[in-house]
Amino acid sequence: MKLPNNFYKPLAIGAPRPFRELPVRPERVVHFFPPHIEKIRARMTETAAQVDVLCGNLEDAIAIDQKENARRGFIQGVQQADLGDTALWVRVNCLNSPWILDDLFEIVAGCGNRLDAVMIPKVEGPWDIHFVDQTLALLEARHGIAKPILIHALLETAEGVNNIEAIATASPRMHGMSLGPADLAASRGMKTTRVGGGHPGYGVLADPVEGQPERRYVQQDLWHYTLARMVDACAASGIRSFYGPFGDLKDEAGCEAQFRNAFIMGCSGAWSLAPNQIAIAKRVFSPDVREVLFARRILQAMPDGTGVATIDGKMQDDATWKQAKVMVDLARLVARKDPALARAYGFEDGTA
Repeated sequence: MKLPNNFYKPLAIGAPRPFRELPVRPERVVHFFPPHIEKIRARMTETAAQVDVLCGNLEDAIAIDQKENARRGFIQGVQQADLGDTALWVRVNCLNSPWILDDLFEIVAGCGNRLDAVMIPKVEGPWDIHFVDQTLALLEARHGIAKPILIHALLETAEGVNNIEAIATASPRMHGMSLGPADLAASRGMKTTRVGGGHPGYGVLADPVEGQPERRYVQQDLWHYTLARMVDACAASGIRSFYGPFGDLKDEAGCEAQFRNAFIMGCSGAWSLAPNQIAIAKRVFSPDVREVLFARRILQAMPDGTGVATIDGKMQDDATWKQAKVMVDLARLVARKDPALARAYGFEDGTA
C-alpha cells in the first residue's frame, strides 16, 4: 500500500495530478456501442445527446477479427463526433489478452484528452488497478494529457468480489465499479445462462398451510448480495457503483425492476445495451418528482440540517435531512441534462 502522503502524487513525470474528488456529473445511463460498425459511429453525436455516458466496447461482443477495427473505429469516431458534455468511456480488452497494450497505447494517443474513463474487465485485485494506473500515467506524460483518465473496474470474478474493498481503494484514479453478472456467474459456477436479472429456479417457498395444497413461491434476486457488497465498498471509498448489463433486450419490465432495485440500493446508474434501455435507465435513475419536491421541503424547513421539523405529520431530523440532501443533489445533477425534469423539480430558476 502506498503511504498516505504519496497516494495523490502522479506516477510519472509530466502526468497530471490525480483528482482528489471525482468530477460531479449525471451518470444514469452508460450506453455501450460497437465502434467497428460505421453506421453506429456515424450516430455518435446524436446518441451522445441522449445519454449521460457513451462507452465504446472493445471487449465482449466484439469478434476477434474485429478487435483492431473496433479500436480504430473508436478513435476515429471520437475525433469526428461532437459529444458535448457527455462523458466518454471505453471498455478495453482484459489484462491478459493480446490486445490490451495496443488498446491503452493507441486510445490514449488518439483521444486521451477527450477520454474520461477506461473500463477494465475482470479485475481480480488491486494489482490489476496498479498496473493500469502506472501505464496510464506514463501514457499521459508521453502525450501531454491535461487531466487524469479514470479507471472503472468490472466486478466479474469470485476473486474480484473477494478483494472488492482493496480494489475500491487501489488508486485515486478509481471512478467506480460495475456488476458483470455473466462472467461472474461462470466464475462462481452458478447454474444460469442469463445475463443479469433473476432466475425462476432461485426463490423461496412459503411454509405449508394445512388445507392449502399450493405453497406460494417467490423468485429471489441472484445478485442482491454482490450488489450490496459493491455499493458498500464504493460508497465507503467515495467512488460510484453501477448495475451492469441486462441481457434480455425484450424484457423491458424485468430490466426496469433490476435497475430500480440498484437505484434504491445506491447505484448511480446502469448500462444500456440497446436504445430501448436508454429510456429505462434515465427514467429509473432520475429521482421521482414527488420525492424530490418533498425532500426540498425538508431542506427548506431545516436549512442547517439540525433540529426537528414535522412535515405532513411526519417527523424529520438530521438523519432524514441527509436522505433528503442525497435526493436533491441527485435531482440537481439530472436537471443539468434534462430541461423537462429541471422544470418538474423546480430548478429552472437555478434555485436549490
